[in-house]
Amino acid sequence: MLRTADEELTIDELAARAGVTVRTVRFYSSRGLLPPPRLRGRLGLYGGDHLARLDLIRELQALGFTLSAIERHLERIPADASPDELALQRALIAPWTDDHAEDLERHELDRRAGRHLDDRLVEQLIELGMLQRIPDSTRLRLPSPAMLGVGLQILDLDLPLEMLLQAKGIVEQHTAQIATELRELFAANVLRPYVERGRPEDERERVRAATDQLRPLTIQVLVNGFQRAVNDVIRDHV
Repeated sequence: MLRTADEELTIDELAARAGVTVRTVRFYSSRGLLPPPRLRGRLGLYGGDHLARLDLIRELQALGFTLSAIERHLERIPADASPDELALQRALIAPWTDDHAEDLERHELDRRAGRHLDDRLVEQLIELGMLQRIPDSTRLRLPSPAMLGVGLQILDLDLPLEMLLQAKGIVEQHTAQIATELRELFAANVLRPYVERGRPEDERERVRAATDQLRPLTIQVLVNGFQRAVNDVIRDHV
């Protein structure tokens, strides 16, 4: 939803709209992540631009950005950027999955898995990247809750772990390369021309919509392309 810059919100209203605490808003402001409020007498008023920046911060956090990395990213965005411009920035970096990492105690992990996971299974899930250790904690991080069941089904096949790790490496290597090349292609043909034309307002919504629609379409094309490639390999070797 696009914001209007001329909204007038108290700090309490801003925090409620953004789904954060007033303390969080003040903390972000103290770190320079939010511009100062507009003053009406002694009352500080916030607008749609502040709300859009909070939305952008949330997306960056979902991608795993540290606070320092978020600060560096926001430093590259003009302080007077409009809510529409911030919405475009958010669309460009929005995660491609709705999955959010979860930190769980072992009993919570068992409940999520629907069965008891012994130490051997947990270690194998960690090696496959389905779980992560949290330093100085007894909790474990589940980067993608949706993938826990997939990881357990793979391990239930009782295949050599070394083979599974090699398969994981192959997939990660090629998907990272695909992601890099597709991002460069989109930047060269959509983002760079838009920036070179001075970010015209009448193109901003088109670029944002194209970015949003590209995600599901790209995933469908990749899945379909992989399926066809597997069929070709089978046909060529049988």
